[in-house]
Parts: sequence; structure tokens; C-alpha cells
Amino acid sequence: MKHLAHLNKYLVKYKWYLIWGTIFTIISNLFGIIPAQVVRHALDMVRDNIDVYFLFEGSRLQTEMYSVFAFSIALFGGLILAMAILKGIFLFAVRQTLIVMSRHIEYDLKNEIYEHYQTLPLSFYRKNSTGDLMARISEDVGKVRMYIGPSIMYLLNMAVLVILILTYMFTVNARLTWWVLLPMPFLSLCIFLVSSIVNKRSEQIQKSLSDLSTFVQEAFSGIRVLKAFAKEDDSLKKFRAESNYFKEKSLDLTKVDALFSPTTMFLIGLSTVICVFVGGQEVINGTLTPGNITEFIMYVFMLTWPLIALGWTTSQIQRAAASQKRINEFLYIKNDIVSDKKFQTEIKGNLSIKDINFTYPDSGIHALKDFSVQLDPGESLAIIGSTGSGKSTIANLLLRMYDADSGEIKIDGVPVRDYDIQYLRSQIGYVPQDVFLFSDTIRNNIKFGSPEMSDDQIDQAAKDADLYHNIQGFEEGFETRIGERGVTLSGGQKQRLSIARAIIREPKLLILDDCLSAVDTNTENIILNNLQRIMQGRTSILISHRISTAKLADKIVVLDEGRMIEYGTHASLMEANGSYKELFDKQLSSEEV
Repeated sequence: MKHLAHLNKYLVKYKWYLIWGTIFTIISNLFGIIPAQVVRHALDMVRDNIDVYFLFEGSRLQTEMYSVFAFSIALFGGLILAMAILKGIFLFAVRQTLIVMSRHIEYDLKNEIYEHYQTLPLSFYRKNSTGDLMARISEDVGKVRMYIGPSIMYLLNMAVLVILILTYMFTVNARLTWWVLLPMPFLSLCIFLVSSIVNKRSEQIQKSLSDLSTFVQEAFSGIRVLKAFAKEDDSLKKFRAESNYFKEKSLDLTKVDALFSPTTMFLIGLSTVICVFVGGQEVINGTLTPGNITEFIMYVFMLTWPLIALGWTTSQIQRAAASQKRINEFLYIKNDIVSDKKFQTEIKGNLSIKDINFTYPDSGIHALKDFSVQLDPGESLAIIGSTGSGKSTIANLLLRMYDADSGEIKIDGVPVRDYDIQYLRSQIGYVPQDVFLFSDTIRNNIKFGSPEMSDDQIDQAAKDADLYHNIQGFEEGFETRIGERGVTLSGGQKQRLSIARAIIREPKLLILDDCLSAVDTNTENIILNNLQRIMQGRTSILISHRISTAKLADKIVVLDEGRMIEYGTHASLMEANGSYKELFDKQLSSEEV
């Protein structure tokens, strides 16, 4: 139960649902056990008076006694019916408190997990798959809700019913009660053994379900590649293998559950037999009446469902514990990308990067080595280099997706670690290399980071990104829905939409991470001409492998395996006749070809 202790704060939050649910459970069970006492009184009444009834056979007095008998039995029957109705009403109240409480907690827990996911650093998402994250916030939370709602409800019902029934049974006849309870230790042992097995197999099932979700998510996300390589059959085989493993683990758990129920029924039946045998002896000895035996048998059957439910409840609690353990694994991960001072000063654009070293924590790749650069407000810097040279790492450090291992980054003379993270990022326009678009309209994607922008500003951003004419060509214009991850747009259109989304914010610091790699030369020239105007008065960082983009910048850095090997203007680097000049000649030759 230690893993489920995380939920105690929610039980405290919704304590009145729990308190009223407990009260309603007690009342409903009181109305549930009263009918057994009514039956006992009815049977004893008939037993005590039946001989007198036959003694007056044929007389008018027998007819009158029959009327009394009929009225009394009808009265007892009416009482039983009334008790059943009242029990049903309070059972409804139980579900309207405890089950409603579980839905509230499920809602809160999902929000807590989602909110925590968003606070975790980028390194967390590099190590964990999307399918696993989804499984924990959906399937695992669903398992936990079964503990908070139905399991607690059945446990409360069982506890209240057992206490009420046993208390009364002991007051009637302690010897018979002890005999009836004789099979219960074996039932407890059975529950303990089953719980251990269920707990182990539940963890295996949840892990298998997570792997299955991850596989399906990746298959559908990469459906274009899968179809292009005609690998549908292979994908289906792998899915069947994953699904079969999940099925086998689920069947193993079902076998345990299937064995538990008959065992429970056998032990309950044994209690009934003992009740009749020992109770019969007590009747012969005159210490009990037949009504008491009937009442005891009814109590044994009342205990049957709670004890059967105990097995189901135990299984659900074990599954919930396994699921909550998986949830806690992520909830207890702390974000090390934090700001203690939380400065919220509007930035002007002065940028100082000094002796930065950075190694990716998950892969161990030393991406940057003693990198330094200085930019005044409004200046632009181009960073070029081969794949894996550390270009995109600089963008991640500026956005504080990661923190550098050593060295310091300052904006307007303030260490970037001192800025409030959300406020800092709100003043940066960022176009990532791997463009991500939401399954929404073009308009909402452009103003994603700036929902307050007007239609004129949206139009201008689309024009600056050379996307406006494409949008006008769509039947629904800016209201066109672009599908999941922008699947209905071409690669170049996705990049231009991403550029429009960044520049509409009028950022003080603009970072373009190889954002023109998917556009043709003509479109690139149009966008570059627009960027010259957009970059005026803004500190801009252009990350690219194309010299045509780098030429726009005031300063150019050439990276190789994380080290700065050349630094200067386009003219000075051409005169130096080094790596930059070599790269320029290669690209010029390829364009001529």
C-alpha cells in the first residue's frame, strides 16, 4: 500500500464524500441485516403458535387465529420489502458519494500527471517513449480509480457488514459463531497467496500494455514510411507478437482469479454446512430456536458476497498499486531546470556566451566544447557546420531545454538561469529543425504562441514566411485543418508555417534552426529577403548548413565536433580560405550543376 499512499492527499481533499459514503454504507447494511431478524421472528411465531392453531381445529377461534397469522406474516413481509427499498435507496447514496469521489480524484490525478509532464526537461522525453507516457496517464490512472472507487466501496461495505453481523451472532450464540468462522483463516491464507501472485502479474501486464501502446503509436506516426517500404505485413507480425504476449500475461492472471472464486464458494458453503450441523445440536439442546438457525444461515449468505468481493477487491488493489508505482516513477522525477530568482525583465537582446561545455546526459555525447560568442542588441549570428557539430545544441541551451555543464550564458548581463523560464521563452521566437504542427487550423497554428494576435498580423506573418499565396489556394484558406502533425502540408509549407508562428510574436531574440532545409532555392531567396527586414532590431541566430542563409548574418561561426574552428564575417572568412571557403565553393558548385 506504500505506493498508493500518494493518493491520501486526495482522500483528505474529498473527505466529506468518504465520510458520507461510510455513513450511508452503515445505514444500508443495517437495513440489510434487519430482514434476517424479521424472518427469525416470523418463524418462531409460527413455531410457537402452530400447535395451538391445530388444537382449535374446526372452531371459530381457529379462523380468528388464522387471520392473526395472515396479518402478522403480511406485516413481516411488508417490513422486509420496506427494508429492501430503504437499503436500495442508501446503496444509491453510497455510489453517489464514493464512486463520484473516485471520478473527481481520477480527474485531479490526470491533471497532476499532465501538469508534471510539462515541467520535466527535454532529457526526460529523450529517454521515455510517448506510448509509455500515454499508458501511465490513461490505463494506469484507470486502474488506480478502481481502487479509489469500487474497491474502497466494497471494502467499507465488507467491514461494516462483517462487524454488524458478527457482533449480533456472538450475542446470540458464541459457540455456533466460532464454528461458522472456522473456514475463514483458510480463506485469509488463500487471499494472501492470490494477492502475491496478482501483484507480480499485474506489473507484467502493465509493462506489456505500455510496450504495446508505444509500438502502436510509433507505427501510426510513421505510417508513411511503413507504407513506402511495404512493411505492413512485418508490422502486423510484430503487433501480433506484442499483443500475444499481453494476452498470455492477462490469461495467467485470469487463471488465478478463476481459481479463487470457486475456492471462496467452497469455504462459504462449508460454513453453511457447519452452521446447520452445529446449530441443529443447539436446537436439540434447547439453546437456540429454528428461527435462529435460519437467521444464521441468512447471515452466512450475506457474508458470501463481501468475501467473494474481497478477492476481486484484493486483485484490484494490487493492480492499482502496480499502476501507481509506475505513475510515481515519473511523478517523483524532479525538474533540474529551475529558476530561483525568476527575473521577469523585458530583454533587449544583448547576448553573451562564454566557455560553454555541454554533454547530453542520456547519450554521453560531448556536443559543445569551450564555445564563446558575444552579440549586441540587433546583431545577427550564423552558426554553420556539418551534421552533429552541435549547432542545435546552442538553441536548446538558449531556451533552457538543458543547462550547460560549465560556462555561462547571459542575456542583457543577467545569467539565463536567473530568468523566469516561461517569461524568457515568451520573448524568444524559435523555429525548430524538426517542425511540429498541431492538428488544428492554419490560423490557430500561426498564432499558437500569441493567441491575442489580430487577423492583419496573422496575414503579415504568413506573407513574410512566403506562405500567404499557398494559404489562399486552399479551399478554406486560414481555416484549413492541416491534420495530425501537419500531414496535409508539404515539407516546405510546414517549415514556412513554423517560421510564421515564430515571427508573429515580434520576439527580441529570434532563433532559426535550419528552417529552410525543405524549401526550394526560389522560395528560400524570397524568405531570406523578408528575413533581412524581420531581423532588423532583433538579435538573431541563424543555424544552417547553407552559406546563402549564413551570408545574412553580421557574424558567422563555423563549428566542427562542438568546437568553434572559424569566426568572423562572410568577407573575412572568405579571405581566410579555410573551412568556410571550402564549404562555400562546394555549395556553389552543386548549385551550378
